[in-house]
Amino acid sequence: MLKSRTIFITGASRGIGRSIALRCARDGANVVIAAKTAEPHPTLAGTIYTVAKEVEAAGGTALPLQLDIRDEVAVAGAVARAVERFGGIDILVNNASAISITGTLATPIKRYDLMQSVNARGTFLCAQACLPHLLRAANPHILTISPPLNFNPRWFGPHVAYTISKFGMSMCTMGLAAEFASQGVAVNSLWPRTTIATAAVEMFFPAALASSRTPEIMADAAYLVLTQSSRVATGQFFIDETVLRAAGVTDFERYAVTPGAPVSPDIFLD
Repeated sequence: MLKSRTIFITGASRGIGRSIALRCARDGANVVIAAKTAEPHPTLAGTIYTVAKEVEAAGGTALPLQLDIRDEVAVAGAVARAVERFGGIDILVNNASAISITGTLATPIKRYDLMQSVNARGTFLCAQACLPHLLRAANPHILTISPPLNFNPRWFGPHVAYTISKFGMSMCTMGLAAEFASQGVAVNSLWPRTTIATAAVEMFFPAALASSRTPEIMADAAYLVLTQSSRVATGQFFIDETVLRAAGVTDFERYAVTPGAPVSPDIFLD
């Protein structure tokens, strides 16, 4: 269903972004792998080039682009290169994100600024750059990896800076959905019900890693959202497990890092 469609994915060199890229590639999609990592990292697996090879092996066409989404000029250039290569953009996946699960006194302003500029500002900037092309697409989607807006103080007290930045991404979903609904652009968010086995979870929630699910569950849920008509749903905050259950999936053990183990709930969900 995504054959020859062009999907621009930020933060696609590892984790959830990589898994979404590979799921789209299985349909024969054109996948723009837009991420910062071009050279091997000493502790983190994956670069834009290794994922590009995986995308091609899975049946897609890859365009690896080194990109810092904080850079307005670089974002415009990456979008232009994608359009030049593939003729347009059908889908934007805002996956890139910075994280620091720290309290106020333990959060340097430099880190605060990083989270705001990557998460909220980067989501807005990438959407702004892609929208002129999405508005010409047959079934345009923006999907942002961000949580439902939840104003329970328990999600603010321990890490207010991070919460503000992630909710900024979610507010982009709400605002863009309202602004572009009449023009047929679906703008939604997707969030996991459980922790996902990514580098961020390994760093900030190491005890939860064994009871996490693999990134493939987010990829499968994203695929279901992105392949429906853009007129069906917009402004929604989807949860991966809920999306899959609605599609008839009942076996979630295949996504378990440790089959049979109880899963750890993700943050922002009561």
